[in-house]
Amino acid sequence: MDFKKTNADTTTVSRDIRQFDAPTGNIYESVVIISKRANQVNSQIKEELSAKLQEFNTHNDNLEEVFENREQIEISKHYEKLPKSTLIAVQEFLDDKIYFRNSEEPAL
Repeated sequence: MDFKKTNADTTTVSRDIRQFDAPTGNIYESVVIISKRANQVNSQIKEELSAKLQEFNTHNDNLEEVFENREQIEISKHYEKLPKSTLIAVQEFLDDKIYFRNSEEPAL
C-alpha cells in the first residue's frame, strides 16, 4: 500500500467509540485488529525507509568524519511527516479496508 496517498489524519482526533464497535460487535476485538494492522504498517514503512537509507551507508570506521547528505535528510523528513502507523490503521479500519476474521467462528 502507498502510505503517502492515505487520507489518514496526521494528528490524533477524538472519535466516536461506536464506529469501532460496529464492524466486530466488540470494541476490544476492534482494538486488537487495529493494533495488529498498525504493526504491519509500521514494519512496511520501516523496511522501505531502511532500504532507501541503505544507499547512503558508508563503510568507514572513522567516527570523526560525519557526512551530511542533503538527500538523506530530505528522505528522513518526508517519512517523519507521514501519519503514524496507528492513525493509518484506524483510517483503514473505518474505511473497511482491513480484512479480518474470527478464527473461533466457523467459516461459511
